[in-house]
Amino acid sequence: MDRWQIRVDTGGTFTDCLAIDPHGHQHRAKVLSNSALRGRVTGHSAKDTLQTDMPHQLSAGFLLGYELRLLRGDQPATQSRRIVACDSFGKLTVDGPMAPIESGTPFEVFAHEEAPILAARLVTDTPLHEALPEMELRLATTRGTNALLERKGVPTALFVTRGFADLLRIGDQRRPDLFAVDVRKSAPLTLDVIEVDERLDAEGRVVRPLSFTGLAQQARRLQARGIAAAAIAFMHSYRNAEHEERVAAFLRELGFSTVSVSAHLAPLIKILPRAQTAVVEACLGPIIKGYLERVHSRVVAGTVHAMTSAGGLVEGRLYRATDSLLSGPAGGVAGAAAVARERGDKRIISFDMGGTSTDVARWDGDFEYQFEHRVGDAHLVAPALAIETVAAGGGSICRFFEGRLTVGSESAGADPGPACYGAGGPLTVTDVNLLCGRLDPARFGIPIDVEAARSRLDELLAVMAKHAAESTAEAVLSGLTQIADERMAAAIRRVSLERGYDPTDHGLVAFGGAGAQHACGVASCLAIDCVIVPVDASLLSAHGLGAAVVERFAQRQVLEPLAEVASELPQWLRELGEAARTEVVAEGILADDIEIRRRMVNLRFRGQESCLTIEADDGVSLPAAFADAYEGVYGHRPTKERLIEVESVRVVASSRVPTPASTTIQQAPEGVSKASGQRRVWTGSLWCEVPTYEREELGTGATVDGPALIFEEHSAAWVAEGWRLQVDARGALVLRRQVSMTAVADNLPQADAVRLELFTHALENGAREMGTLLQRTALSTNVKERLDFSCALLDPEGRLVVNAPHIPVHLGALGVCVRAVAATLELAPGDTAITNHPGFGGSHLPDITLITPVHSGT
Repeated sequence: MDRWQIRVDTGGTFTDCLAIDPHGHQHRAKVLSNSALRGRVTGHSAKDTLQTDMPHQLSAGFLLGYELRLLRGDQPATQSRRIVACDSFGKLTVDGPMAPIESGTPFEVFAHEEAPILAARLVTDTPLHEALPEMELRLATTRGTNALLERKGVPTALFVTRGFADLLRIGDQRRPDLFAVDVRKSAPLTLDVIEVDERLDAEGRVVRPLSFTGLAQQARRLQARGIAAAAIAFMHSYRNAEHEERVAAFLRELGFSTVSVSAHLAPLIKILPRAQTAVVEACLGPIIKGYLERVHSRVVAGTVHAMTSAGGLVEGRLYRATDSLLSGPAGGVAGAAAVARERGDKRIISFDMGGTSTDVARWDGDFEYQFEHRVGDAHLVAPALAIETVAAGGGSICRFFEGRLTVGSESAGADPGPACYGAGGPLTVTDVNLLCGRLDPARFGIPIDVEAARSRLDELLAVMAKHAAESTAEAVLSGLTQIADERMAAAIRRVSLERGYDPTDHGLVAFGGAGAQHACGVASCLAIDCVIVPVDASLLSAHGLGAAVVERFAQRQVLEPLAEVASELPQWLRELGEAARTEVVAEGILADDIEIRRRMVNLRFRGQESCLTIEADDGVSLPAAFADAYEGVYGHRPTKERLIEVESVRVVASSRVPTPASTTIQQAPEGVSKASGQRRVWTGSLWCEVPTYEREELGTGATVDGPALIFEEHSAAWVAEGWRLQVDARGALVLRRQVSMTAVADNLPQADAVRLELFTHALENGAREMGTLLQRTALSTNVKERLDFSCALLDPEGRLVVNAPHIPVHLGALGVCVRAVAATLELAPGDTAITNHPGFGGSHLPDITLITPVHSGT
């Protein structure tokens, strides 16, 4: 190895970097995603000289040319100076006098470079005035996701078939908030829509020829308004892309800098998601392109690859915005999959808890994909790993609202960050873990203010007392932890239900900055008995970049009965394989190093929306494999009379899985598990002195019984009471549950506000899960797309307890219906009553109500 290998994952709060130098030594760095390093002023002896304390070990001269900005709690930075001299002991000289500064004042330094470049400079010890060494740089980024969610893309216009100007405004008629009286729909990402005279029929034949009359004049009006990005989406263009391609060429000749063609991005049926995909690419493409160009400009020697939402790598200059929106989470899943392969695990659930959100996914020997997914308001047609995201992370805000303690969905992000960051942030999950004693302030990558976190907790307790919900600090800390754990466990339950698997059959691979803190709690909620915390758990997304491969998808829409096209499938798969292989070769991969990794046929019953993906391996009977998969997901075997349809076929070609780079790692003697100290920790039931261990001092086979804390450079693992940890041969911490969690849970104090939130959340999830199954099995477009149904739980008297976020029009009749039916029929365990009778609460005849009783005890 003759150059650096650097993997950088930029998240919403932190940017993680894992690097291997040309000699095989590993280096790690963690910086804020706003591209800044933070520290504290410890002395101000001269007007232009500061003595500082920074968590990073920096060499003399490293910070030359960086700007220094003071932070003052809730106030914006008040002074900014350029650093003109610095030593390795924290002494900084700036380019002008500064007003007196109190000791302890936080500051940050920055150089207007992207976070991956700052991280690369840290691990390679390259100051600002020097070029970075030759490297292979791999990136995962949330840049496109953030721009989409914050609606900060470039001004974009949509060119669409005449008569469909309101396509994006109408959408699929879903309301953003079903129960809002004042409905405020999100505006489309486009600033304008241009209707084009053209029309194809459903087979791609020309009905109305393409006309350019007046198009140039309309396009120039857009340019005069500063709109230089265009998305093109015509009816049925997935069957025939000629009209879109001609308009695209015309707009490029006029000077449009970005033009996206829906038939090239998503050659599949359904104009709405295809148009939204094209708009997202046009709107965000320049943002991603500019970001990668700025990174490229600093990597003078070497290569830059970026991770796609599907877990593969693409050369930076070929990277699409629509492939970037789950880039960071995909890196984590790739890292968890690499850990599972190394350990020989068959099935795992990846649990990636970061600063802003938590991502969960399943791996059972290969990745699970989704080919349509939503990010914010956008519905995208692009391959992505099947990842479920919940807005609960280390930065999730904890508050008291309407009698309940809540965690999320808002996050403090990187700026201002949690209260303990000292920048005026709110109480967050990170602060809760810190106040419980599960985190060591000295081990953060930035200065930590414990008193700021304690002050925010006191404010929360005061608000609760004001609303007659007085509680102890310990009960609130326990409650907030439980609520966060339950929210994340619910995401895993949703994934399990949708894909028809039992989470108890899986190991939980916990990583991310906060994953190891909450792994035992989440596993207990799911009755999972085994948790794996890999080496460098807080940097596993970066590790996943090293394990990823260059890959390409090729796809074909079919929409024909399986029986009619079965003989043509092998030829289609071969053609798609060659197309995907050609794209991988274009990345510079040798043909002998490319493999066809997946051959997928998406099958469904005619009329259904949801497909089941069947691997078209040699010798596989597709009808039998479909029947087996259907039974696994839906719990019953389908009848042979129903017509099976081929929705599409897809092939994945990739470079071969790389051999892990040789690295030099210090290992402790086998079996050693000597505590390095003790720490006062709130375990959930009492304060006690808990043993602490340094991870690098735990040898293979070492065992630790909970409660205990395992510290490493960028994270801490909490071994809860009733769990035992053992270090495996690869250095991973393997935690196994030793006792039933019921006994432990009985000892946990719970405030009424906590109990209310936990029960509400559990009941809401039950109602949501009913809707998930109904939607997946539906044949009706009203049910599967518009969500025109309602699911609810009622008490024994037929009074509404909780409902899922479905169409609310039915909710008033549900209680009437249940009470009327219960008065007429005696429902035994296992019974379900079905009615559309107007005299029993039916609103109109097509509305069919199913009522199932739940009996407790005997």
